Amino acid sequence: MTIIKKRSPVEVKNNTECTVYKLFGLCMVLVLVSLLWLQLSCSGEMYKDTPLPPQQPPCPADSPASAADNPSWGPHKLALIIPFRERFEELLVFVPSMHAFLNKKKIRHKIFIINQVDHYRFNRASLINVGYLESGNDTDYLAMHDVDLLPQNDALDYGFPEDGPFHVASPELHPLYHYKTYVGGILLLTKKHYHMCNGMSNRFWGWGREDDEFYRRLRKAELQLFRPSGITTGYKTFLHIHDPAWRKRDQKRVAAQKQEQFKVDPEGGLTNLHYQVESRQELTISGAPCTVINTKLECDQNETPWCLLA
Repeated sequence: MTIIKKRSPVEVKNNTECTVYKLFGLCMVLVLVSLLWLQLSCSGEMYKDTPLPPQQPPCPADSPASAADNPSWGPHKLALIIPFRERFEELLVFVPSMHAFLNKKKIRHKIFIINQVDHYRFNRASLINVGYLESGNDTDYLAMHDVDLLPQNDALDYGFPEDGPFHVASPELHPLYHYKTYVGGILLLTKKHYHMCNGMSNRFWGWGREDDEFYRRLRKAELQLFRPSGITTGYKTFLHIHDPAWRKRDQKRVAAQKQEQFKVDPEGGLTNLHYQVESRQELTISGAPCTVINTKLECDQNETPWCLLA
């Protein structure tokens, strides 16, 4: 015998309301899906034949526009050459700082990081020679620039040194080196004048003395050396960001290196430089563009056996 339970009017009302709500919700979902499909279809028709604008690299909010397309900044272009190995924490500070500094002074420029990736001792002079050769025909002067030295005075001149080499980090301004024949740290030269010197000597493996030998080359080429005038900030003109406790300099003297380092190299330079470019990388550091040239130097161990540590 089948027993049929009769539903009360309240239950019938509740079930009816539930059904109505479900139908309403389903209708709303269908309407939203239809609207979304229509929007996507219209957008596709509107933009399918319109090319997207090229993406721009990020730039610092407080940095002036690049001079690459700004002819009002003058005809000359600086190749900022940074001899480099492993000092990445300094590089992260240096590149955006120098890019902003040179933009502020309206100096057209390209930053080249010449990264030594071979197993020999660091050779600053050879890396600067590589930078000169690899910097391209669109730059007409260069800055031999240490990665740990940042200018702090806007009055410093990084313009085209037409009359002769310009030593930005002069002895009365450099925080560490104060002897009168010092030409290291930051030195500007036209590419013509650098070629007249046959570049720098490739004999200096390890730290130091290559800039002292280059001073003799400047004199031999009869080039007049210029330095800043009217700078009143003294030894606070530059920020030296090198940490000697963290990055110890390679000052070891191997074999006859101690005697050889004081000699003038009459023939070596651009003419006997041997190297390989392993790769090039275009990077942007905090909005500042730079080119990293990964470089393998070559060493004739019969000529300079101190290119390897004993």
